Amino acid sequence: MKTLLVILLVLPFVTACISGPSKGQLDDEVKRLCAIDGGIKVYETVKLPAEKFDKYGQIRVPAKWLAKPEDEYYYESSTNYLIKGNPELWQSHYKLYRAHDNKLLGESIGYARVGGDMPEPWHHSSFSCPEKADITDVKKQIFIKTEEK
Repeated sequence: MKTLLVILLVLPFVTACISGPSKGQLDDEVKRLCAIDGGIKVYETVKLPAEKFDKYGQIRVPAKWLAKPEDEYYYESSTNYLIKGNPELWQSHYKLYRAHDNKLLGESIGYARVGGDMPEPWHHSSFSCPEKADITDVKKQIFIKTEEK
């Protein structure tokens, strides 16, 4: 009975050690990938009057699949899983377009790792970079509020 108890207590530690890259290794990989192509790239800024911005200073930009014919801008997003399961490692990619000519105004790429922890009852740990790389951050860099006169 004691042997079985010891095996049940030690087994999660042993499997965690031999089941693939560690969290630290994956976090280093996330940092490496971010250094290569992570972050926001703006190809064109757009000046808009203050009334186009909501009370939080944001512009409404729907996902392409939700965009209506009258929407001036839309975005596309994709997630590319580099490792699936536990742990997971993925790339997030957002692209913001002007609708009337489908011109790419800006994009962002980010990387994230989730999991790789010892079996536990709470949420898995995570690591991502760059810090600001979602569609909200892209919009903040593309859309500029014009000064009222």
